[in-house]
Amino acid sequence: MSFFDKMKGKAEELNKKHNILPFGQNSQQQGSGYNPQQQHSGYPGQHQAQGQWQQPPPGQWQPPPQGPPHGQQWQQHPPPPGPPPPNFNTRPGGPPPIPSHSRPGGGGSGGGAPPPPESNGPRVYWRPDFNPSIPVSHEWDQKQGHGDPYGWGNNELENYSSSHENSFHTPDGKLILRAISKSQHPDPEQRHTSARLVSRATLGRRDGCLTAWLTLPCAEGIWPAFWLLPREPFVWPHEGEVDIAESWNGDCENHSCLHWGFYNGEDAQKHLVRGTHIPDMPRRAIRYDFVWQCSRAGVRGDGKSEGGGRLMWYIDGRPVMKNLMPPGTRPVEDWVVLLNVAMGGNVCQGKIPRDGAYDMIVHNLQMCEAPEGGWARFDHDWPHCVDGAVM
Repeated sequence: MSFFDKMKGKAEELNKKHNILPFGQNSQQQGSGYNPQQQHSGYPGQHQAQGQWQQPPPGQWQPPPQGPPHGQQWQQHPPPPGPPPPNFNTRPGGPPPIPSHSRPGGGGSGGGAPPPPESNGPRVYWRPDFNPSIPVSHEWDQKQGHGDPYGWGNNELENYSSSHENSFHTPDGKLILRAISKSQHPDPEQRHTSARLVSRATLGRRDGCLTAWLTLPCAEGIWPAFWLLPREPFVWPHEGEVDIAESWNGDCENHSCLHWGFYNGEDAQKHLVRGTHIPDMPRRAIRYDFVWQCSRAGVRGDGKSEGGGRLMWYIDGRPVMKNLMPPGTRPVEDWVVLLNVAMGGNVCQGKIPRDGAYDMIVHNLQMCEAPEGGWARFDHDWPHCVDGAVM
């Protein structure tokens, strides 16, 4: 199954749940609409050389070197044959504990908590509180259900739940989204449960940086995602979607994506992606940054963006994809954050996860007024980063 076919299911998923309206059925938001026939030069990916560099010490930005660093592990090509061992645990007596590599000083390469933010860095204007005394619902809308009738439009297996088993804060200040597979459970509603969280806060700024330190589960039949959508209700797909971190079937391949069209031949160039292979994805906290600079982009009479704002995706401090914000999308300050772990379905090629628990560990999450290194670094990184490539 092609990458395009895997992602096609998202169209139905977003049209069937959570007040997401098909194009043309929301007169207040539609305005003059967005012409799907219109062509936008410069949005399809331009296959240019990728600037590669290692993450500098915290608070010390350096320009990327001309050649690949010693011991480079990042590739922009398919992963080697064979997925890593599944990240699951089948201990009896309820859900398993948090993996030891998520604790400071715990085992696992590169494990432990992310470094604290630099005191002299950009100002943080939103950081959800992961204190275990605070319910997850304080910061997040906990979506629920199977997404009937078609499993979130993608034939997925999971029943999203607000149960403490599926999303909770740990004593050491982490947010856990836990997908649990119990294929022999007598209650069909309990065979595949998981969490889907939507932030109550919006990005709230026309320029800014969203940063998350995540350890993602990697196993057959598992699809974790950290992404952005306009605040509900909205018109999908033209108001846009940004995928920051997602991987499926244990391939340890991250997909950075920008979508603003239907999944058909006519809109094929409105789905851009860059894949980044991360061999140790399930064994340490990976840093993901999404930076937007849209203050110079105008707003149309219908409330949609005129387009042209600059977007850039980073992994562990390395720029991996850039693009301009397309016209007709929702202004970026009105977008929200989503975290979820899907199970099975078309994107996972029908594979069913083995019984056990699969954890997305959110070590830290924050929104800042600028990226680390400031806007001067962003300007420097822009010409060194590839555009998204058409799927």
